[in-house]
Amino acid sequence: MKELPNAFASRMQQQLDAGFQEFKHAIAANPPVSVRINSSKMEPPQGLQRVPWSSHGFYLPIRPLFTLDPLLHAGAYYVQEASSMFLEQALQQSVDLQQPLRVLDLCGAPGGKSTHLASLITADSLLVSNEVIRSRATILAENVAKWGSGNVVVTSNDPRDFGKLPEFFDVMVVDAPCSGEGMFRKDPKAMEEWSEENVKMCAQRQQRILTDVWSALKPGGALVYSTCTWNTSENEENMAWLAQQEEAENIKLRLDPSWGIVPGELEGIQGYRFYPHLLPGEGFFLTVLRKPGQAREAHSTGKRKKYKLALAGKKEKALIANWLLEPERFEWLQYGNYISAISANLFEDLDELYQQLYVIYAGIEVAEVIGKMIKPQHPLALSQHLNKNAFNTLSLTLEQALRYLRKEDINPGSSGTDKVLLQYQGLPLGWAKQIGNRMNNNYPKEWRIRMELPQVVEEDKLFTLGKYVI
Repeated sequence: MKELPNAFASRMQQQLDAGFQEFKHAIAANPPVSVRINSSKMEPPQGLQRVPWSSHGFYLPIRPLFTLDPLLHAGAYYVQEASSMFLEQALQQSVDLQQPLRVLDLCGAPGGKSTHLASLITADSLLVSNEVIRSRATILAENVAKWGSGNVVVTSNDPRDFGKLPEFFDVMVVDAPCSGEGMFRKDPKAMEEWSEENVKMCAQRQQRILTDVWSALKPGGALVYSTCTWNTSENEENMAWLAQQEEAENIKLRLDPSWGIVPGELEGIQGYRFYPHLLPGEGFFLTVLRKPGQAREAHSTGKRKKYKLALAGKKEKALIANWLLEPERFEWLQYGNYISAISANLFEDLDELYQQLYVIYAGIEVAEVIGKMIKPQHPLALSQHLNKNAFNTLSLTLEQALRYLRKEDINPGSSGTDKVLLQYQGLPLGWAKQIGNRMNNNYPKEWRIRMELPQVVEEDKLFTLGKYVI
């Protein structure tokens, strides 16, 4: 590993004092590997060390080729850095997660915090997951679809656009773009790009982001702010600036001393730092502010507004209603030839989002209408609300599953003329069309695995998290 930048090393030596040498050794070591499971799709793995501040986070003994585990593509788990899973504690200790909430994940890509939030909130809550960079927003939408919770809307907007939604959100999560000090171990480029000037630039950009979105948070709402840096200018100083400007209150969190998280206070702001020599995780900072005041109750004007969203016709709805569990819970929407579903209680909110923001994915993409035929869509296969009993299913071996995910031809020895739901270890992977003894692979081209497979694909030679589930 390269030498730490002089200015950074000097500051960290002051910050850590006697712990600096241990910190340097930790930065040069291999990072730990952790995953967070989707409890709606798989049981907790056995024999793995838990991430202590997360109910569904686990460490792995080695870093496997995750790309060659079908369970990852099925949305059974997400590969996520352990420190960032502390978001769970921040939410549990500052918000009533049993209530229906509107939550914004402002800087959502690639999807770690968004999928985590989706697992923490109730099914009748709404999560808006935003990413300003369009190419990254597409990756975010893919990971949200794989997670399959069905109450997430993916948008691609600048933070200032959320000013069109005054006092809309109960919770905002801002994992702010930062100078990346905490990523030096995982990403050597972060070290090359680091400079004191970049730290100042990031701090200013973070202030602009916070100013732009603050009005969209309800009075009494919680802002969870995080970075992967250790300096105070991007962390406590920015939060102290915001708290003073907006008269916001800092929420103090309870910590288990055994976790190794370092609390610190500056200018009245209590923040929480993660250092790699004190815990198995990367560099991270988090704090929580509460907006002053109480949320005002919404009063109906009695006038029916004009909706941007259109409902699916009764005929189409009747053909696909049994494709979801508890279909009566959902409102069925149609955009051109495509039909999607969203919890009925979220329809008004979703329509408002479509009126004000650029939405690229919402709810559950269920079907495409092609003439008189209705074709199930890929996100339906991965939805936690899928009714598998409505379809013919077929189980694949590991090799068949990987070849399917590479969008290759597979021949599992079946026959017929039906749409088939393909599964691996009981979890749906996607659709195929059986035509006699041949099977058309309907896996999305843009999602396919590009990594070459080993010459021999054997269950005991490749990693699959399913090995740890009994």
